[in-house]
Amino acid sequence: MRTIIDTGLPDIGQPFSWATQGGGMLFTAHGPVNPDGSVEIGSSEKQITLTFDNLAMTLKAAKINSDNVLQVIVYLTDERDILLLDVIYKRYFNAPYPNRSTVIIEKLVVPGMKIEITVSAIASSRNEIHKI
Repeated sequence: MRTIIDTGLPDIGQPFSWATQGGGMLFTAHGPVNPDGSVEIGSSEKQITLTFDNLAMTLKAAKINSDNVLQVIVYLTDERDILLLDVIYKRYFNAPYPNRSTVIIEKLVVPGMKIEITVSAIASSRNEIHKI
Protein backbone atom coordinates (compact mmCIF):
# COMPACT_ATOMS: atom_id res chain seq x y z
CA MET A 1 0.00 0.00 0.00
CA ARG A 2 1.32 3.44 -0.85
CA THR A 3 1.34 6.57 1.24
CA ILE A 4 1.43 9.96 -0.44
CA ILE A 5 3.96 12.45 0.93
CA ASP A 6 2.82 16.08 1.13
CA THR A 7 5.87 17.73 -0.42
CA GLY A 8 4.58 21.30 -0.48
CA LEU A 9 5.11 21.36 -4.24
CA PRO A 10 2.27 22.75 -6.38
CA ASP A 11 -0.48 20.69 -7.98
CA ILE A 12 0.26 20.87 -11.70
CA GLY A 13 -2.98 19.25 -12.80
CA GLN A 14 -1.63 15.88 -13.88
CA PRO A 15 -2.61 12.49 -12.43
CA PHE A 16 0.47 11.76 -10.32
CA SER A 17 1.83 12.30 -6.83
CA TRP A 18 5.14 14.07 -6.26
CA ALA A 19 6.26 11.38 -3.83
CA THR A 20 4.94 8.00 -2.74
CA GLN A 21 6.16 5.80 0.05
CA GLY A 22 5.69 2.09 0.58
CA GLY A 23 7.62 -1.02 1.48
CA GLY A 24 10.24 1.04 3.27
CA MET A 25 11.00 3.01 0.08
CA LEU A 26 10.32 6.51 -1.21
CA PHE A 27 9.77 7.09 -4.93
CA THR A 28 9.73 10.57 -6.40
CA ALA A 29 10.16 12.38 -9.71
CA HIS A 30 11.06 16.01 -10.33
CA GLY A 31 11.65 18.61 -12.98
CA PRO A 32 12.21 22.35 -12.93
CA VAL A 33 8.78 23.23 -11.51
CA ASN A 34 8.45 26.68 -9.94
CA PRO A 35 6.44 27.28 -6.74
CA ASP A 36 3.55 28.63 -8.83
CA GLY A 37 3.36 25.40 -10.85
CA SER A 38 4.94 26.79 -14.01
CA VAL A 39 7.90 25.01 -15.56
CA GLU A 40 11.19 26.88 -15.64
CA ILE A 41 12.51 26.95 -19.22
CA GLY A 42 15.49 29.25 -18.62
CA SER A 43 19.15 28.31 -18.44
CA SER A 44 20.32 24.75 -17.85
CA GLU A 45 21.89 25.81 -14.55
CA LYS A 46 18.62 27.29 -13.30
CA GLN A 47 16.62 24.22 -14.40
CA ILE A 48 19.01 21.67 -12.92
CA THR A 49 19.29 23.57 -9.63
CA LEU A 50 15.52 23.99 -9.32
CA THR A 51 14.99 20.30 -10.04
CA PHE A 52 17.34 19.28 -7.24
CA ASP A 53 15.92 21.97 -4.92
CA ASN A 54 12.52 20.31 -5.46
CA LEU A 55 14.04 16.93 -4.62
CA ALA A 56 15.61 18.35 -1.45
CA MET A 57 12.23 19.80 -0.44
CA THR A 58 10.62 16.40 -0.97
CA LEU A 59 13.26 14.55 1.06
CA LYS A 60 12.77 17.04 3.90
CA ALA A 61 8.99 16.54 3.76
CA ALA A 62 9.59 12.77 4.00
CA LYS A 63 11.86 13.39 7.01
CA ILE A 64 14.91 11.93 5.31
CA ASN A 65 17.97 13.38 3.59
CA SER A 66 20.08 12.79 0.51
CA ASP A 67 22.05 10.03 2.26
CA ASN A 68 18.87 7.91 1.99
CA VAL A 69 18.86 8.16 -1.81
CA LEU A 70 19.86 4.91 -3.49
CA GLN A 71 19.31 5.71 -7.16
CA VAL A 72 18.84 8.76 -9.37
CA ILE A 73 17.83 8.52 -13.02
CA VAL A 74 18.44 11.76 -14.90
CA TYR A 75 16.86 12.60 -18.25
CA LEU A 76 18.61 15.43 -20.10
CA THR A 77 17.83 16.89 -23.51
CA ASP A 78 21.41 18.08 -24.12
CA GLU A 79 24.50 15.97 -23.50
CA ARG A 80 26.52 19.19 -23.08
CA ASP A 81 24.75 19.66 -19.72
CA ILE A 82 26.35 16.56 -18.16
CA LEU A 83 29.38 18.42 -16.77
CA LEU A 84 27.12 21.13 -15.29
CA LEU A 85 24.87 18.40 -13.88
CA ASP A 86 27.89 16.81 -12.17
CA VAL A 87 28.89 20.12 -10.53
CA ILE A 88 25.35 20.83 -9.27
CA TYR A 89 24.77 17.19 -8.27
CA LYS A 90 27.71 17.36 -5.83
CA ARG A 91 25.93 20.20 -3.98
CA TYR A 92 23.07 17.82 -3.11
CA PHE A 93 24.84 14.50 -2.55
CA ASN A 94 27.89 13.41 -0.58
CA ALA A 95 30.30 10.64 -1.52
CA PRO A 96 29.75 7.78 -1.73
CA TYR A 97 27.17 8.91 -4.28
CA PRO A 98 23.90 7.17 -5.09
CA ASN A 99 23.73 4.98 -8.15
CA ARG A 100 23.00 7.22 -11.15
CA SER A 101 22.01 6.77 -14.74
CA THR A 102 21.94 9.71 -17.14
CA VAL A 103 19.86 9.35 -20.28
CA ILE A 104 19.97 11.80 -23.18
CA ILE A 105 16.57 12.18 -24.80
CA GLU A 106 15.12 14.26 -27.62
CA LYS A 107 12.55 16.20 -25.56
CA LEU A 108 10.50 16.30 -22.39
CA VAL A 109 6.80 17.02 -21.81
CA VAL A 110 7.15 20.83 -21.77
CA PRO A 111 8.97 22.55 -24.67
CA GLY A 112 12.21 24.06 -23.34
CA MET A 113 12.35 21.71 -20.34
CA LYS A 114 15.90 20.31 -20.15
CA ILE A 115 15.85 17.92 -17.18
CA GLU A 116 13.68 15.45 -15.31
CA ILE A 117 14.76 13.02 -12.58
CA THR A 118 13.34 9.96 -10.87
CA VAL A 119 14.65 8.99 -7.45
CA SER A 120 14.40 5.93 -5.20
CA ALA A 121 15.32 6.30 -1.53
CA ILE A 122 15.07 4.49 1.78
CA ALA A 123 11.97 5.95 3.41
CA SER A 124 13.23 5.85 6.99
CA SER A 125 16.18 7.71 8.43
CA ARG A 126 16.95 4.68 10.60
CA ASN A 127 19.48 2.23 9.27
CA GLU A 128 17.28 -0.75 8.45
CA ILE A 129 19.75 -2.58 6.22
CA HIS A 130 21.52 -5.48 7.87
CA LYS A 131 24.62 -7.20 6.57
CA ILE A 132 24.25 -10.91 5.98
